[in-house]
Formats: sequence, structure tokens, C-alpha cells
Amino acid sequence: MTPLWIKVHRSKSLTKAMWEADSPPEHVQDETAATPPESKTCHSLFGRTVLNPERLRTAKALVDKAVKMHMIFSIQGPYPVVGAALRARGWVERRILHPGQHTYRHTNASDDDDCELSRMVRNETVYFYWTNRRDAIDNRMLHKEQITNHFAKAGSFTTKVGLCVNLRNLCWFDSADPETFFPRCYRLGAEDDKHAFIEDYRRTACTSLLQCVVERSQSKANQNKKKQNKHCQDTPLVPSKMIDCALKVCRNFLDSLEHNDIDMSLEASQALTHEQWSELIKNYYLAVHDGVEIEDSVHFVNRCQAMLSRLREVSPQLDTDGIHNVWIIKPGAMSRGRGIVCTKRLDEILQVVESDPTLIKDSKWVVQKYLERPLLVHDTKFDVRQWFLVTDWNPLTIWLYKKCYLRFCTQPYSLDTLDSSVHLCNNSIQKHLQPSQRRHPDVPADNMWSCDQFRTFLSSQGRAAQWGAIVVPGMKKAVIHALQTAQDLVESRKNTFELYGADFILGQDMCPWLIEINASPTMAPSTTVTARLCAAVQEDTLKVVLDRRQDRTANTGEFQLIYKQAAVEVPHYVGINLNVEGFQIKYPHPAPPKPSHQSEHWPVLPALRRWGPSKVKESWIEKTRSLEILRLQLMPMGKIDSFHLPISAQAARSLDSWRRPQVLKHRSGKVCHLTPERQQHFLPLGLINPFHESDKESHSARVSTARVSVSHPMNSFRNLPRHQSFHQTQIKTLLGSGINKHS
Repeated sequence: MTPLWIKVHRSKSLTKAMWEADSPPEHVQDETAATPPESKTCHSLFGRTVLNPERLRTAKALVDKAVKMHMIFSIQGPYPVVGAALRARGWVERRILHPGQHTYRHTNASDDDDCELSRMVRNETVYFYWTNRRDAIDNRMLHKEQITNHFAKAGSFTTKVGLCVNLRNLCWFDSADPETFFPRCYRLGAEDDKHAFIEDYRRTACTSLLQCVVERSQSKANQNKKKQNKHCQDTPLVPSKMIDCALKVCRNFLDSLEHNDIDMSLEASQALTHEQWSELIKNYYLAVHDGVEIEDSVHFVNRCQAMLSRLREVSPQLDTDGIHNVWIIKPGAMSRGRGIVCTKRLDEILQVVESDPTLIKDSKWVVQKYLERPLLVHDTKFDVRQWFLVTDWNPLTIWLYKKCYLRFCTQPYSLDTLDSSVHLCNNSIQKHLQPSQRRHPDVPADNMWSCDQFRTFLSSQGRAAQWGAIVVPGMKKAVIHALQTAQDLVESRKNTFELYGADFILGQDMCPWLIEINASPTMAPSTTVTARLCAAVQEDTLKVVLDRRQDRTANTGEFQLIYKQAAVEVPHYVGINLNVEGFQIKYPHPAPPKPSHQSEHWPVLPALRRWGPSKVKESWIEKTRSLEILRLQLMPMGKIDSFHLPISAQAARSLDSWRRPQVLKHRSGKVCHLTPERQQHFLPLGLINPFHESDKESHSARVSTARVSVSHPMNSFRNLPRHQSFHQTQIKTLLGSGINKHS
């Protein structure tokens, strides 16, 4: 009896042979199903897909075309819309096996063809990567023509800490103020930011106290409550001196902004001491958080209103700050709303941060001012998810998606509780919570609205025009400014793009406030709204990235180009090895010092007056090199009486002094006319370098001063030593052996 494993092995061999022959053998056809039609596929006994010859030829033709056109793509993550859109354009997918996976996973029968195509291109180069993780692909290993959907080093604005720090540098890129679209934010792990936050918290407590005094004076209900409390003898009252302290703090803050505190001493500039601050914060908690009345607060209403009017001119976030001084704490190492806490008290904020020393060391804790007065829809808080696409960083090119969606909380908005169900709009948090029965019935059960539904709601409120006039321009401005500050930090690469998701909260005046920017925003069809919009944004992304590369007039869907910066020239990277390129300077014989009496030794030619001694020395070096003189020595010249220049040279005034001598005249009267061949052995007259009489001692061992006169209509000077020993040889030959006895 044949063992079972031998039968299995034979069956596998038959299946392999059937695949290679494009048709199963006759003895196998009886054991398997009948041959399917050309448009169908059949499966072997072991799950291997078998294609008929016609479909196999079609698949090979598709693969050959894709390889030739560089249309091989790979996807990591749940992006079926992207894969389907690429296949519709003729791309072929090369599937990546996960660690520990030896075969491709089949999801359904229609997926078999894609698996076989993937096997055909398993050794081909991938030219389009779409991944949900930035570190899945190393951009440094990619070729220039390969496309990927993530930029390297983009965490400078997609992390809470990076966005907090970089927006402070906006003044170097644009004249905009980040506090007009981004709530105040601090890193509690950094010591300087921690002290700045404590000062901000205390100052915000003072402004909140002033707003509380004004609001209570304008509320009739609070006035009635005040009258009732007057009859209660046991009701405690907060002393009114705390209002004076708050006004003093605000006044000093305004003076610091106007630079009026420069001439003040350090003690005078400090508003309160540490003990006074502790007492003020304690009374603030009683008055605002616990509702205790302030003594004689009516008498301070006018002063508080005047101070708040001055503060609004310099503090754009005053109206959104509210009176409860709520701050939101975000751990930078987490996403989807995990670990976020809202709190009112300073000691609680510092305690939460100090509970995790690891995050303190890495400076990942971020505390941000909470917007206490957001725009509400049916008394429910919401935020806006807005997509935008970056296709280049030099020049910076930003595309904004025209569609967005709203995410609602499951509980009505209230500051009496700081629970996440009331204040955090993340769908990953709200989808696990049961909607409150007190919530308005018009708020959707799945906690999402499209922007079209929101605009319909605004129309019912008579504010339809504010969407296009305030909200959309504000979101564009915030996105552009956030990317400008990170442009120098992100590693720019051509053939790279990235899709981001920005979260905004609208104020009561409809102004959008940027909360954070997310890389790899979720594309899961969690609701009917996201199922439609997320699929559309993925398809439109491919239109911008792929279709527009072939045709600049191609349709880009709902993406709108909102910013394209002028190209900035980037210096070439030469590596970490720095070197200096140049040439070696050949130092000539050291030039003699400048004579003290220039008028006695230097010619007064206009050319020499224009050039000066330094120019003459430079020209002397240049002429010396041109004649290939290797060494210059000071040698005695004998009794040469004069050099005579030709008449043509006497008529010139510019460079005549550089002409070579033509006549040598001895004191005895003997004259020698130099032929052009002989003239080449003598240096030009301009190379005669004068020495001062005081320099003769330093050259006494080698130099003997000879009287040489140069006849020229414009100059005459004596006591000139001559250089070059070969001069004496030539002169001796021409005028006789008695000129120089030391030749």
C-alpha cells in the first residue's frame, strides 16, 4: 500500500506540472472539475490557482506592460480603494509578505488573479509605495523614479511637541501671529516652558477673575442670588483685594508688552510674591470654581471692563479662554486621544506630569489652553477633520481638500464635568460610548456630519456665508503657517507626497483653531460619512500624484492648490568630510622694505603713481615667474653708467618703464647696442628694485652698491642694486672683462 505522504507528493507534482503546461493532464481531469470557460479560473486540490491559456497570456501581457512602464505598486495597510484605483490604471501589485508568512493570503475567489499577478512580479522593482507607517520604507534606499507616500523627518509638525515648538518660529517665516489660530501650548518636560506655563496659568486666572466679575454683574440671576446671600450671615465672601491684585498683574503684563518695564527694577516689575500668588489662586478657586461671591465686586466692574478692553487688543485668545482656566494635557507618545486629560487646577496639572518621569525626561508632555467657549451644534461640542496634501517641500506645494467632516461628542457640552465623553471628539473614543438621552435628537447617532450637512445647519441659523468667508480661509491660513515653520526640518524628496489630517475647533465667532496635525489619517469606513469621503479623498490623491504628472490639466477631484512657494535653491550636500580647495602660493624672494624717502628713489611716472609700490612688487613677481627665474640674487653690477631707452619708449608714459634696455653705456664711453636677441637676457627696467641706504648692512655679505643711472625723460634715480647674476655675465661679455672682477 502506497503511503499517504507519497500520494500527496505526487498530487503536488501533478498540480505543478498542470500549471506549467497551462492545462491539467487527462488522468487528473477525471479527478477534478471540468475545465472552466475562458473567463473563469479553477482551483487545484491544494488551493493553487490554475489559469487557462487565454487568461495566462492576458496576464503575461499585462505584467510585461507594467514592467516596461514602471507600473508596479505595493500597499501596506488597509487601503483597498488605493489598490483598486491603481489596478484600474493598469498597475500591477507586488504584495509584500509579512514576517512569518510564506504564502499570499486569499480573501476571496476574485483575489486569486491578483495573487498570481503578484507572483509574476515578485522579483520586479516597486515604483509606487503606499504604506501606513513612515518607517516602513527607507527613503534613502529608493531610486529617484520611485514614488512613496511619506516624507522623512515630518514629525516636526505631526507631533504635539513639534507643532508646539515650531509655531513659535513663525515670525521668521511670516508676519502672522500663531496665537490667532493655535491655542497657547507648552512643554512641561522642559524647565523653561514649565515656568512659562505657570506664569501663563496665573495670569489667565487673573483675567478669568476679571471676566467673572463682569459676567456676574450682567447676569440677573446672579444679582438675585447675591441679594439672597446678603441675608445669609454664614455665607463666606472672597475679599475684594484680590481684584486689585488681578488688576495689578494685568497692568504689569501690558507694560511688559509695551516695553514700559525696561527701566523698572526687578522687585518693582514683579507683581506678587509667592505667598501672595498662593492666596490669590486659592481665592480664585473659591470665587470661580466654587461660586463664592466676591466682596463689593460691583464697585470694580468698570475698572475690570476697561482692563479687559485693553487686553483684547493684545490677546486674541481672551474671548475663548473663559473663566474656569481649563487646560488640556496631552502625552506626546500617544494618539487617538489616549492619555489626554482636562483639568482646572495648577497643582493637578503638575502632579499629572510628574507622575511619569520617562515622559518628563523626553519632554513629551504638552499642556495646551482649552477653548472653553467653542461653537456648539445643539449644545454639543464637535471638531472638524480637514485633509490636505503636500506634494513637494521645495517649492512648498499644498493642496486642500474641499470636503471635510465633523465629529461630535456623545454628551452635551458642560464645564461642570471634564470627562472625555464631553470634551474629546475623537471617534476612537466616542464610538465606544453610549450617546446621552439628554442630547439633541438632531445630532446623528454615529456622531458624524459632512461639511454639507453642517452648512445646511448654518443656513438655518442665518450664518451660511461664514463658512466660505471665515472658516475655509482660516483653515488654509493655519495649514500654510504650520508647514512654513517645518519646511527647513522636513527632508524634501521628489516623487514623494503625503496626506495629512488636521483637526480644528471653531470658536463662537466661527474662527477655526488648529489643534493638531495627524500623519496617516485613518481611512476606515467607520460611518456612512467616512465611507464616502475617505474613498473619494484616496482616489483624488492619485489624481493629483499620478494623473497630473502626465497631464498638468488633468482633473484633480476635490483637491485645490492653495499654496505654491517660489523655489529655494538648496546647496549641494558634500558629506560630512569638509575640505578646502585651492592652490599653493609660491613665495618669491622677500621684497625689500619701502624706502623712507619715496620721492628720491621711486619714479614719478603716472603709471607708478597709480599703482603704488605694492602693485610694482606684484608685477615684479609676475614678470619673474614669466621669465622662469628660479632664484634671484643680489650681485654687484660693476660700473655701468646708464641704460638708454629707445625714442619710441621715451614718448610713452604708461608702461615704458617696463621696456627692456637697448643700449648699455660704460663710464669710459664705450657703448654697446643690444640686439633683440640680447635684450631677452635682461629683465625689464621696471624690475629694478630700489634699496634704502639703511638696508645695505643686512646685505653687505652679498651686495655691493653700484651706481647705475637710467636715462628716461620722466625719471632719474641712483643707488640701485641690480638682481640676477646672469646680467653681469651678459654685460661682461658685451663691454669687456674689466667691468666686474668677481664674475
